Amino acid sequence: MCGLVSIFGYGNDAPPVDACELRLIRDAMVDRGPDGSGLWISRDRRLGLAHRRLSLLDLSEAGAQPMASLDGHLQIVFNGEIYNHRELRSRLKARGCCFVSHSDTEVLLHLYAEKDVEMVRDLRGMYAFVIWDQRRRRLFAARDPIGIKPLYYADNGRSLRIASQVKALMCGGAIETERDPAGEVGFLLWGYVPDPFTTLRAVRALPAGAMMVAEQGRRPIIQTFCDLREELALAAVTNDTPATALAIRERIHTTLAKSVACHLIADVPVGIFQSAGLDSSAVTALASETPNTRLNTITLGFEEYRGTADDETPLAAQVSQQYGTQHCTRWLARDEFEADLERVIAAMDQPTTDGVNTYFVAQAAHQIGLKAALSGVGGDELFGGYSSFRQVPALAAAAWGRMVPRFVSRRLRASLAPAVGRITSPKYASLLEFAGTYGGAYLLRRALFMPWEIAKLLPPETVRAGLEVLQPELELDHAVRDIASPFLKVSALELTCYMRNQLLRDADWAGMAHSLEIRTPFADLEVLRAIAPLAARNLLQAKKRDLINLPACPFPLPLINRAKTGFRIPVQDWIAKGDRVHHERGLRGWARRLAGEFGFALAHHRSARRRSFD
Repeated sequence: MCGLVSIFGYGNDAPPVDACELRLIRDAMVDRGPDGSGLWISRDRRLGLAHRRLSLLDLSEAGAQPMASLDGHLQIVFNGEIYNHRELRSRLKARGCCFVSHSDTEVLLHLYAEKDVEMVRDLRGMYAFVIWDQRRRRLFAARDPIGIKPLYYADNGRSLRIASQVKALMCGGAIETERDPAGEVGFLLWGYVPDPFTTLRAVRALPAGAMMVAEQGRRPIIQTFCDLREELALAAVTNDTPATALAIRERIHTTLAKSVACHLIADVPVGIFQSAGLDSSAVTALASETPNTRLNTITLGFEEYRGTADDETPLAAQVSQQYGTQHCTRWLARDEFEADLERVIAAMDQPTTDGVNTYFVAQAAHQIGLKAALSGVGGDELFGGYSSFRQVPALAAAAWGRMVPRFVSRRLRASLAPAVGRITSPKYASLLEFAGTYGGAYLLRRALFMPWEIAKLLPPETVRAGLEVLQPELELDHAVRDIASPFLKVSALELTCYMRNQLLRDADWAGMAHSLEIRTPFADLEVLRAIAPLAARNLLQAKKRDLINLPACPFPLPLINRAKTGFRIPVQDWIAKGDRVHHERGLRGWARRLAGEFGFALAHHRSARRRSFD
């Protein structure tokens, strides 16, 4: 895990690259790479690269970046890990390539020299990188298909700026600071800013599974090379599925065991985030089957939960003992949480209502000397661990949602919302309005505030502009287009929305705040390609029971019988004291607070609410 920067003056009238700006952006990401830094500028000052390094593979100076090819015609900055780099290295060596390091970065250089931009189809890993091709006067950037590693860019029509963080780009001083309505509305809608938007108009995220090509004198072009929706649609029609229960179990075991083994590859110790849930326990169990691996597990405990049913630490310790790991429990109390809260907010690259728990467990991993840790993120999305796998198909199939005219359902919602809000979240007054489609059903299940509620939080012109761009219901319906399986429809929504934009992004900023790389063996393209066909044919058992019989050494019985929780924090008591104006607690109150911290122009006056979009 590292921080990368690139500035390319592709326009004929672009100013020369400023070394000072490169350093400012680079060094704003020092926590992403405390082990070293580098900078390179082309002779004509059209292209500049900079890098902060967190050393996990080839700790020597041979792995430093920016890295040049042996002939000097290629330069690269890279953030992430290529898990099949050893296989790729062997293949490239057999074809005559010479290596001077043991890093996966150098593998990327040779692979580009051999296959050009098609190199991305050979990669297994989490990655974001920029390659400068001097001969072609071309910049090539790419981001992994799952969207684990971030890559942001700003293009003013003359110069293209790229970095691993939005805040870092802003530190360079050349980015316009005009707010983006789509980013602000998107945050209040979901609790995260949806890709490709940010809170700034000038900055966009390179979409997951996309590449960017920018040539001298020509505007950058973005092209998708891997789309998870298409992958899931293809899974529904493939004939490659096992015929027996034993063969299904063997496929799941082989697939996940290989992924975990790949994610353990490093020249430094790798830990595991161990909760009392099935996902993280499966990662620990499978990691214990990897030969010659010393395992460290970390659990976050909360003083308020100590000795209660919500205390995960005893069961996590049982899992650790079962699989022979070196276990660490980090206890967190409310006063320490409150003392660190401003640092937590400052570490967020973009506002998010989640990730605080990841911040503190990453802090614990850093304190015991780890630079990398495995997480169970992705298991719920593949194996149907969320209630959305039951709720969304049922709501989408509701005939009454399609029979009632939208203007009637809106009026009914407007009259019911005050009464519903006294019992539960007022968004459930929208049941009649949004049921009947997968997009509407997913909005009901996952939205933090419904679109009509956001109209009471932001200025009306901001809401109208944001929703016009986002078109949330239509975009969600598009995300499941051509996917026949109801299970895979929900999986597609959870993978590309909640997991990609919140869980994975939170793992990035929260881990990097403590110079820790978080790896996700469930969130892996090869795993998805192996598991999705099983799900499409209803060959997976309910509630992730497939994971229970997965490891060679069985789970402890209390883990099998325990309800799903995962890493938790006392949200209602800690994370939000309530919005002082609207008196709202929990995640919705926390979202209001974060919106203020990130400079949203919140609408507090009744007159503004009356004029707002409905």
